[in-house]
Amino acid sequence: MKLLMIALASATALLASSAIAQEKIKIGAAPYGLNAEFMQIWAAALQEHPAVKSGEVELTVFDGKYDALVQQDQFKTMVTQKYDAIIFAPIDVDAGAAAVQTAVDAGIPVIGSNTRVNSDLLASYVGSDDTISGYMEAKTVLDKIGCKGNVVILEGPVGQSAQISRLEGNKKALAECPDVKILEDQTANWSRAEAQTLMENWLTAHPKQINGVIGQNDEMALGAIEAIKAAGLDVKSFSIAGIDGITDALHAVKNGEMTSILQDARAQAQGALDLAIFNAKKGDYKPQSDIWETYKDMPWKDGKEKIYNVPWTPVTAENVDKLLATRK
Repeated sequence: MKLLMIALASATALLASSAIAQEKIKIGAAPYGLNAEFMQIWAAALQEHPAVKSGEVELTVFDGKYDALVQQDQFKTMVTQKYDAIIFAPIDVDAGAAAVQTAVDAGIPVIGSNTRVNSDLLASYVGSDDTISGYMEAKTVLDKIGCKGNVVILEGPVGQSAQISRLEGNKKALAECPDVKILEDQTANWSRAEAQTLMENWLTAHPKQINGVIGQNDEMALGAIEAIKAAGLDVKSFSIAGIDGITDALHAVKNGEMTSILQDARAQAQGALDLAIFNAKKGDYKPQSDIWETYKDMPWKDGKEKIYNVPWTPVTAENVDKLLATRK
């Protein structure tokens, strides 16, 4: 009898542990690439989400390697392995639609984060309005040069939503300064190294003519700064702006070398994960991240909004030390 009771207890425990294992939610995150600091912060924020740390969610973060075909293959893998939900930051606004279709056809909800996709099949999207940041950064450059002179623009990967929208914002600001000439405008693919090479070439092609640098992200703005320094020129004689608020950019802002606008990777990532869990559990879920308390202007609204816009935060002399403290 005693042996039977032990056997029954063991079987009950096994069934309980099996049920817990079955209840674990399997979520995949598919960012466009993990080379740069911004998406590394985004990915790390997912791992720090309370539901991941508690074991409620089994999270896999893929590396899209800045390639739409790689991302499509990753979606096929997640469909085959029966993931419960997917968080998607596409490299290409149009090509990403096929990946979303693949998942939705398999009954897997997709939450957009950070970059957009031309698809109305997303359950929700959590990100920031890139047109606004493009306008804001260009305006800081133009204000510093007094709406006169010459600028260059370093764009993100052509075809990505952030590149498209930030350029729209850049041009809106430039339209307010008709006396400013765009000397060069090319993509550096979010890359510091590519931006440095482009800026070196531009400084040679336009000696003493460039007054401002509009970098559609911080990495590229920092690449331009490195090129200016390497040429023996005074960085502070240029007006330089970037977007994201990555660590090196915060230091550069503190040193008076550039301006930047913080894009809150943590809020975008954790907000998207809360929505992914909500959709995976068919609405039987309350958000666990504290980001909904941080951004009162972005309420949860029962997880049913299609678009959640995370506000931009200009990096200033007053808040830069506080932001740097979060990176330690």
